[in-house]
Amino acid sequence: MHGISGDRFPTPFARPPGKGLSSPTVNVVWALFNLVVGYILFRIEKVSSGSGPVLISFFAGIAAISIWLSVHFTKKSDR
Repeated sequence: MHGISGDRFPTPFARPPGKGLSSPTVNVVWALFNLVVGYILFRIEKVSSGSGPVLISFFAGIAAISIWLSVHFTKKSDR
């Protein structure tokens, strides 16, 4: 949520790790990574279902919107 709202937030990639603030785009990418890992864990345990193309479209849409919003809302703080 911090990434798509244009706010900086700690991630493991910040300096110092986990304490410094990362850019909104890094936050979005980190969140997407966590989402994919979570999805993989659900698939391993056969908790979720769905066709491949639909899921790829779903995650691609989430990624595109999240990254666009992180860039868009970063500009609001520059004003």
